Amino acid sequence: MAEYDYIVVGAGSAGGTLASRLSENSKAKVLLLEAGAASHPYSRMPLSFGLLIDNPAANWLYQSEPEPNTANRQIPVPRGKLLGGSSSINGLVWVRGQPLDYDTWAQMGCRGWSWRDVAPLFTRMENFVDGDGSNGRGTDGPLKVSTVPDQNPLYDAIFKAAVAAGFKLNPDYNSEDQEGVVKTQTSIYKGRRMSVAHCYIEPAMKRPNLHVVTNAMTLRVLLEGRKCVGVEYEKEGRVVQARARETILSAGGVASPQILELSGIGQPDLLKQHGIEVKHELRAVGENFRDHINARIVWRVKDPRVSYNHMARGIGAVTQMMKYLTTGGGFMSLPSAPLLAFLRTRPELATPDVQMHIVPYSIKDPKTRKLQDFPSMTISVYQLRPESLGSIHIRSKDPNAHPAIRFNFLHDPIDQAAMSEGFRMIRRIVDAPPMDEFRGEEYSPGLSVKSDAEILDWIRNNSQTAYHPIGTCRMGPAGRQTVVDEKLQVHGLQGLRVADASIFPTMPSGNTNAPSIMVGEKMADILKAAA
Repeated sequence: MAEYDYIVVGAGSAGGTLASRLSENSKAKVLLLEAGAASHPYSRMPLSFGLLIDNPAANWLYQSEPEPNTANRQIPVPRGKLLGGSSSINGLVWVRGQPLDYDTWAQMGCRGWSWRDVAPLFTRMENFVDGDGSNGRGTDGPLKVSTVPDQNPLYDAIFKAAVAAGFKLNPDYNSEDQEGVVKTQTSIYKGRRMSVAHCYIEPAMKRPNLHVVTNAMTLRVLLEGRKCVGVEYEKEGRVVQARARETILSAGGVASPQILELSGIGQPDLLKQHGIEVKHELRAVGENFRDHINARIVWRVKDPRVSYNHMARGIGAVTQMMKYLTTGGGFMSLPSAPLLAFLRTRPELATPDVQMHIVPYSIKDPKTRKLQDFPSMTISVYQLRPESLGSIHIRSKDPNAHPAIRFNFLHDPIDQAAMSEGFRMIRRIVDAPPMDEFRGEEYSPGLSVKSDAEILDWIRNNSQTAYHPIGTCRMGPAGRQTVVDEKLQVHGLQGLRVADASIFPTMPSGNTNAPSIMVGEKMADILKAAA
């Protein structure tokens, strides 16, 4: 049985960052376990967020449970299954969140997680190539961040329309003021994806004290009484055990609670139901699950030259491929949205509560990401900080069986009101006079959907997730609703921590990749201080 100082389970946004930072100490022996492959040929290309959306070679391809709040549909829940985790397949939208998010965590009892505490971590991890180091933006971190360089007359019209509709523009939404309509900042540099695999893991793999094992499915953590002493994993049909002083689960919002439950940590009734011996009662495991429900509105556009539905279909696809290969630009270099908007649905709110993604094309089917066959544009909206809580729990003692994912979207009236008003705000922007030159008919849902009830009914029947599962190993003081403390130690156990998006007490305001990397940085600091 091999022995390490640290075992990190999951080489995603948080885990890959954590293992890289821990291995900076040449005396620390680190094992990084990844259930997926080392890489995929498409993963460095930004458009891989669409190409790998339904590819089992790089994606876990989870599905949610049918629920009445979403018309009893099974909603795809993609998660990265290779080094870098979801940072290797995500939409590359770089959002830190609002200071309010982290100050709220601190107010909830998570000491050391206020904006003042975590802002230096965001600065440390990024190299914002379009910045000058002001507003707390990093300029020498391992992960390069850039502003979308794509130019399009449609973008200019949308900016003017937003101002005409009463909204402001914002030169840097990753400063302390998030509000406004903006060009997207991305984890892309010179047309290449800046994943955690590329920016953190690959450089660290040159160190002899970091042992990276891919295609290694973690089966359970090993407990001796109330102490975790390591993990058991399967590699090429062999069951292997490894011991460590500290074991850190960084398998993500879906898999981290699954591993805890497979290890006998969780709700006793649930564990017994699946024939798992109860090792440690912790009722919040798998609970407090949140995600962003994402509603996409599609318009036809009058001028096909501003829509990639026209520019990237047929012979245009070949042209775009050649443009990418020769310049690193064009359709294949884009993130999932080249423009964003962070807006308030009610004037009395202190900060934005909805986020919009503005895209110069539309897709036929969100499951496959294939382009629609007419010139169009899409604007999607989700509520930044949803109140509705769902759950993720095992459905079997088989580690290869996917857990039951229950979103419980739109259960809370606050969420319903925010989504309905956000939908209306999108229409106000698109209906503004500066869009007259480009705006065609509203294709989906169409102008017949008007009332709040009609809007919510359409959202229930057509929305997808924005792929941001959090909260299932919630951080906070010991109690029925938390799993880890502010040092990410599992309550009631020694030597076992969780460090990934599952520990978020509430949803950060925006995409979750940057905050997840921040958690990896934070966990590394905590462990180094304790060593």
